[in-house]
Amino acid sequence: MKGKTLPVLAVLGIIVVIWYVAAVWMNSTWVYDQAERAGTTPGFGEVVRATMALERPLLPAPHQVAVALWDGITGQAITSKRSLVYHGWVTMEATLAGFAMGILLGVSLAIGIVYFRVMEATVMPWAVISQTIPIVALAPMIVVLSNTLSLGEALGVENRLVSKTIISAYLSFFPVLVGMVKGLRSPDAMQLDQLATWNANGWQSFLYLRLPSSMPYFFASLKVAIAAALVGAIVGELPTGAVEGLGARMLVASQFGQPLLMWASLFAAALVAGLLILAVGALQRGADRMMGVRP
Repeated sequence: MKGKTLPVLAVLGIIVVIWYVAAVWMNSTWVYDQAERAGTTPGFGEVVRATMALERPLLPAPHQVAVALWDGITGQAITSKRSLVYHGWVTMEATLAGFAMGILLGVSLAIGIVYFRVMEATVMPWAVISQTIPIVALAPMIVVLSNTLSLGEALGVENRLVSKTIISAYLSFFPVLVGMVKGLRSPDAMQLDQLATWNANGWQSFLYLRLPSSMPYFFASLKVAIAAALVGAIVGELPTGAVEGLGARMLVASQFGQPLLMWASLFAAALVAGLLILAVGALQRGADRMMGVRP
């Protein structure tokens, strides 16, 4: 643990130092401007102290972001509309729904591509092309289409949740698709021939060889997919006029000139992503134990 922790802390320390230097440099312009209007000449120490305590800094200092994040998490009840926990759960709800949809779509397409050459020639190129479309440009189209078709009413949920779920699924299915195609094809010809000598049919070959062999690739792709799903949920909140969710908090903070809230919401999203990746890792360890994989 010591060998793993020290490098991470060293890099983190360097980032924090660079961040503080950048905060002083970017915020000092306003401090000098205010001093010039007051007819004073502040020293370097005074400038540093002033840049560390601005209410609306151009670049907040790390401790200011930490205080705003702590206040957003613990300063209000989790049911409050000002709580980052509340908004984090709203975003996570769409993230998990889109993640589940992306897994279902990615795994289904991967199985079809591996077993049917026609799908490999037709579906895979379009799946790759779909990821070249900027999600910022595609998200408003999905929102308009979802509202026009009233998908939320048909499913008994809000249209905003449906559109965010679709965007999350759109971003998360591709890593799962690529990982599962690679995983399902990972068994070599000798292993497949051995099953054939045992008179195993296609279903048995899939269940006892291809599927277990794909699990390392599958869970590696899930860690990428869950982060992509979170990004999709946040992006999906921007064009919908949403008032709830971490993306909505970032947008409101940007519009009303509240950089501390914007940065706190950004780091709250990073915390949510970390928790989701840890959850995927826990699922992987559980699956490994069930399959008898040695740690």
